[in-house]
Amino acid sequence: MMDILLTATTVARRTVLVGAAAALLALAGPALPQSNKVAFDVGYLPILPMAQLFVMEGEGWLDEAGIVFNKTRFSSGPAMVQAIASGKMEMMWIGIGPAMVARANGIDIKVVAANVIEQVGVLAVGRLAEVSRGSTSAGVALAEFTKAKGRRPKFATLPKGSVPDTVLRYWLLRKLGMRLDDVEIVGMGAGRVQQALLAGAVDGASILEPVLTVVREAKPDAYVMGLGGELFPNQPGAVVAVRGEALAQKRGAIDKIVALHIRATKMLRNDPKRAARHVHAAIGAGLIKLDIMQKAVVSPANNFVSDPRVIVAATKVMHDFSAEMGTLRKKVPLDLLFDSSVYEAAEKSEK
Repeated sequence: MMDILLTATTVARRTVLVGAAAALLALAGPALPQSNKVAFDVGYLPILPMAQLFVMEGEGWLDEAGIVFNKTRFSSGPAMVQAIASGKMEMMWIGIGPAMVARANGIDIKVVAANVIEQVGVLAVGRLAEVSRGSTSAGVALAEFTKAKGRRPKFATLPKGSVPDTVLRYWLLRKLGMRLDDVEIVGMGAGRVQQALLAGAVDGASILEPVLTVVREAKPDAYVMGLGGELFPNQPGAVVAVRGEALAQKRGAIDKIVALHIRATKMLRNDPKRAARHVHAAIGAGLIKLDIMQKAVVSPANNFVSDPRVIVAATKVMHDFSAEMGTLRKKVPLDLLFDSSVYEAAEKSEK
């Protein structure tokens, strides 16, 4: 009988507890659903031509779309190519040069969007700037500098095989009709290029924004020897690339990402001050002032685009030139490198 009473008492207590718990849950509201976010391992270079990435993150669009980026920051394109070759990274904000190298080495990646074209500038400082300002052409200025100083002009740029390095070589050989040994080319990181220009350790550089603007603000006598299409018409630059396996497994999410990339490109063109705040927060905070970044975003050296089809022909020119220079040791099947269907689907969704 005592066992029966204990059991009844226990049941009553449990009933009260269950009721209390149910009441608390009711007050708390409906249970939160499990996360349906799609995650990507993303590699990127912390440079201004990757601006769309920083805008879509800064605006919170990725979170709204249910997408999570697990980002890895790389100091150079070759370092990212090594990571891609080891099986890491599903999406990459990368230069077209390293993307071609990866594809040439048999890595299944697809370029699904472009970021920017004609984004490289050649800037002279010191004596080279002085000579260039009074010369009839860049080729004449370089020759005059060599004669006056008794040495070749020294140019800093990003590592060999990068877009700025390739554009510098193309400009010297194809546009100026010079030889590569008429100048000294030194490859280094973007931060070191800026330091070398400011310190006068080099005579010029082939480089991207915001370095061009930073140096010109600090050195008003700096001189732009060539910019964008003057160096390499329609030069391809940074792109968005996706591993083939990820494209097959997460196509819907990738279409969304490229649609956001298109939206970010529109903001960079139509509301550059707002866009520049996101770029500054991602790569410029504590390094340069916001107003400098805003000037860099609207610089003629930044022609933001999204459509990968606009760079296919120029990529072929860069491909053949890079092969000639030896920086691209294997031919790249460009028809396999580009996949415009993602952009086309994303463009429709943005209209």
